Amino acid sequence: MPFDRNLLPEPASYFASQGLTLKGPHRSPWQTTACSFHGGSDSMRVNLVSGGFVCMNCGVKGGDVLAYEMQANGLEFVAAAKALGAWVEDGRGPVVPQKPSPLSPRQALAVLSFESLIVAVAAGNLANGQPITDADRSRLRVCSNRITRLAEDFQS
Repeated sequence: MPFDRNLLPEPASYFASQGLTLKGPHRSPWQTTACSFHGGSDSMRVNLVSGGFVCMNCGVKGGDVLAYEMQANGLEFVAAAKALGAWVEDGRGPVVPQKPSPLSPRQALAVLSFESLIVAVAAGNLANGQPITDADRSRLRVCSNRITRLAEDFQS
């Protein structure tokens, strides 16, 4: 199998490389940081053993650094695994990508609702004279990609 979980980066160094500052007791496997998904400060918990994460405010969560990479950058599984160096070509020929199962209309509306809320908040901030940070700009790109993909999936 081309994916090797053992090659995933160590959680503490991975989250630090994403610009997140982890805080909390050194003995605790759970550390606190800002949520890069909604911009909240000190609302996301990160597990330094498994790489799992959960935001106590917006509810975004995942089981490891691969899940974070996929959600934070809007990547599919293989692209995220390659970006993290956990994808090893095994010489069995080209891997045929499988098309992910489509979202149900209800799931698509939930994603669209969440992503459009982020865009609306950013637009309101801009209208009130607040500048957009690089993190905001990056998150807006993820929103745009997800909204565009939903539109493409449901246009046919």
